[in-house]
Amino acid sequence: MAKISGGQVIARALKAQGVDTVFTLTGGHILAIMDGCVAEGINVVDVRHEQAAAHAADAYARLTGRLGVALVTAGPGVTDAVTGVANAFFANSPVLLIGGRHPTTEDLKGGLQEMDHPKLFHSITRWSGTAWNAGRYPEYIAMATRHAFTNRGGPVFLDTPWDISGTMVEENAIVWPEDARANRPAGVSEETLGEIVDLLRDATKPVIFGGTGLRWTQQPGFIESLDEFVIGYRAPTYLNSLARGSLPFGHPYLGNRARGDALRGADIILALGVDWDFRTGFGKKINPGATVIQIDADPSKIGWNRDANIGVVADPGTVVAQLCRRLGDIGRMEDPEWTVEIRAAERAKQEAADEVSVSEADPIHPERFAREVGDFFGDDTIVAADGGDIVSTTAKWLQTSRPGALLDPGPFGCLGVGAPFALAAKSVEPDTRVGIVYGDGSFGFNGMEYDTLIRHNLPVVGVIGNDGAWNNIKAIHRMAHPDSVFLSEIGFRPYEKIVEGLGGYGELVEKPSEIRPALERAQDAGVPALVNIKIAEQLRISSAYGQ
Repeated sequence: MAKISGGQVIARALKAQGVDTVFTLTGGHILAIMDGCVAEGINVVDVRHEQAAAHAADAYARLTGRLGVALVTAGPGVTDAVTGVANAFFANSPVLLIGGRHPTTEDLKGGLQEMDHPKLFHSITRWSGTAWNAGRYPEYIAMATRHAFTNRGGPVFLDTPWDISGTMVEENAIVWPEDARANRPAGVSEETLGEIVDLLRDATKPVIFGGTGLRWTQQPGFIESLDEFVIGYRAPTYLNSLARGSLPFGHPYLGNRARGDALRGADIILALGVDWDFRTGFGKKINPGATVIQIDADPSKIGWNRDANIGVVADPGTVVAQLCRRLGDIGRMEDPEWTVEIRAAERAKQEAADEVSVSEADPIHPERFAREVGDFFGDDTIVAADGGDIVSTTAKWLQTSRPGALLDPGPFGCLGVGAPFALAAKSVEPDTRVGIVYGDGSFGFNGMEYDTLIRHNLPVVGVIGNDGAWNNIKAIHRMAHPDSVFLSEIGFRPYEKIVEGLGGYGELVEKPSEIRPALERAQDAGVPALVNIKIAEQLRISSAYGQ
């Protein structure tokens, strides 16, 4: 009878869940698992810091809809990954963090990096546990995956003692679970659907609003269904967070700048997987008299911060597909007055932004930076956005046209995601152009992952909006605590030379007219590149990632 190692059992179980890439940083406690992944033909991408591995797994899940996997060693390897797991938790990303653990024979004896890791993850995972039997690894992986895709989804953690993962197991004695999780998304009953249809038919100022929960729909073809419904119903539509890209850039009913006007004036809001958190004003910016129809796979989101007149626990994409079948009851032959009004508001706000975005000011105006970057990347680029004000400004100019095409920090607001997100994107889609938009502060967190990009020959184009400060905080600092405002200043640094020194391409830009040519040279270099652009401070207080 043939025997295989516990590490190879884990790798084979991951393949059964559709995993083709894992992100890791080597360590003694996980060597058998790394070796198993190589043996099973899984792409192993090694990074420079475990936080980056967790962030990359998060981006992998956002792009593919499959389980993202990070593999880290015991002790500090696991603790380094905690922040990345927390970021995935608030983004509802189905991520599996596999951590090495001290050998069972050394338990409670003070072994190297001995820790009870699962306790660290109780508040930021949907499940965490330890695998004590190598022969049952497929069950553990299936269980973890099931929890990772429960409701909207979220990260999970599995602990693997060193001696268990190195154990040899009889191959034919292993049970391999199949179809071990729900595979049919839930919709609404015909009675409830009828209530929703009646409300939408009678609405005079409806708004469709999609959020993170819409991205994690399990409904096949939800993008086509959403497009069909929005075009048939002809209502102003807004997408935030991970839902961006569910309708293409330039879609006739997709708004970008007048969301506040639309929500304040709406009489009905169809909220599809929306979080009423700080990014949406905790639901307080909506017309108090509006009827809210809230659809979410996660029951804890319904009625959170804002009452739901009709609150339905269901897959948002599935409900949209059901509504498409009722377009004959609620569809419109021409744009209603309300839609015309909101589209006019959109045009006016865009025209105002256009005026600022052609500024020849020195230092470079942030809106000029954002427009140049958005035009350069176009609608065929996956962009990882890493920062505060620079993200909220640039996001309005990025031509996001598919889910996952804009990978931003999400509601946790974690800096340092740029290079790890881009690493995952280029690993998943090597033929797609991948870019990074940085603030100068955020580059400092995981900038060394440019070394990873270079070692793995994954060319991306990074661009820094460099104002020499933690600008999102400096605006508050200046207003409330002016005597210590200097603590929000970091000065201009030649970050492009770091990338150049590692073997990539770097360039400094100080004039507006130099931005596009520099970006094109970075693209043509064929290696990981960073364009460091000096910009003026944004003298405002903003809610970063608010759009």
